Amino acid sequence: SFCYFPVTHSQISSLVFFSLLSDVCPLTLDINTAHRDLRLSEGNKKVTYEGTKAEYPDHPDRFDHCVQVLCREALTGTRCYWEVQCSGRFMKIGVAYKGLSRKGDSVECGLGYNDKSWCLWCFKSRYSVHHNNKQTVISTPYRPRIGVYLDWPAGSLSFYSVSHTMTLLHTFNTSFTEPLYPGFSVGFNSSVTISRLTPCDH
Repeated sequence: SFCYFPVTHSQISSLVFFSLLSDVCPLTLDINTAHRDLRLSEGNKKVTYEGTKAEYPDHPDRFDHCVQVLCREALTGTRCYWEVQCSGRFMKIGVAYKGLSRKGDSVECGLGYNDKSWCLWCFKSRYSVHHNNKQTVISTPYRPRIGVYLDWPAGSLSFYSVSHTMTLLHTFNTSFTEPLYPGFSVGFNSSVTISRLTPCDH
């Protein structure tokens, strides 16, 4: 079992809740995908855009225009949960197929702009979700901590606002056909930190 925060059944069903507890997913940012404007820290758990270029080597997986980074872990055929802490004015939290384009500035590169990615935007303390260049605005009070629940077999991707309880922001329902890689984009002076959710001792 996992140590966690209280959750009310009015906000999330007990079935999903126990799935969250049993499938906490540790993630690590993949430095080979990181745009050179992004700095990774805290054991590749935090990404920050500070305006200084990093000396990352050329790599076919590196984003050369979109200021983004993907995680190393490929998620497929399972249920996974992770949380991030946001800081700043603009952050994108999402997932993408490996085929997300890495070069240039077309819609095939950006998280949420194409059929290869799904994401939540946090912009000026407001939420919206994006997929295939379609936006849905969410009228929910802003919280800087975001939970993501992926049920790959069911084709479900849910985003939650996390405080002392969890509030469902949006669920994408689709049919996933490939492994998914969690990914993030941040604006200037903004950051996203992957939280370390650890098992209980009992």
